[in-house]
Amino acid sequence: MPQDSLSLAAQLYLLAWDTDKDKLTGTLYLDYLVRAGALTELVQRGLLVDADGAAKPVDDAQAGDAALDGLLELIGESRPRTWKTWVGHHRKLTLDAVRAQLVDSGHLATRTSRKLGIFPSTSYELRRPDDVQELRKDARYVLLGEEPAEDVSDRDAALVALAAAGELRTFASGKERRQHRARIEELTERSGATAPELKKVIREVRTAMTVAITAASTGGGTAGS
Repeated sequence: MPQDSLSLAAQLYLLAWDTDKDKLTGTLYLDYLVRAGALTELVQRGLLVDADGAAKPVDDAQAGDAALDGLLELIGESRPRTWKTWVGHHRKLTLDAVRAQLVDSGHLATRTSRKLGIFPSTSYELRRPDDVQELRKDARYVLLGEEPAEDVSDRDAALVALAAAGELRTFASGKERRQHRARIEELTERSGATAPELKKVIREVRTAMTVAITAASTGGGTAGS
């Protein structure tokens, strides 16, 4: 896929943009999806491991990515917490870090205004819609294509599985997600194929994200913001 220099979290953020309407979708729960992407990538890269059900960074873990390293530092300095908890705990820190990276890379631009003429407010504009369209095209090929799941990279499989679990309508409609439920499950398995323990962790992260998104969509919300 293109944009390989971007983290899974950043790619998921970009996939949430509706390039036809030039607006960001899923804003009620995008922070959960971005955090789930960051956790999944850290697990896939072996920088974050499971310690009796809790997320734990390996010694001297460095991702070389500001948003991911920020999350590693946060987890390392906190008391042990489950994967489910980390999907939501201080999740906006990861979202803010990812947006800052996308501004620095030229994918986003910021616009500052004042609400009620008093309170400063920052909004974001997409600067590279063609890149997002290409990313979406490739992600949809993984979902809808005939390539065996075992031939898909674990990173691409994770991107598609998380985008589907996050119900990104900019990526796939609800009907398409239902029609390709078996394929999505295969890609979820593929996401953790490099080690048996990864499958359990990635499924926990995906399940926690789905629960959080459902709560946010129905107005229930969750703690740990």
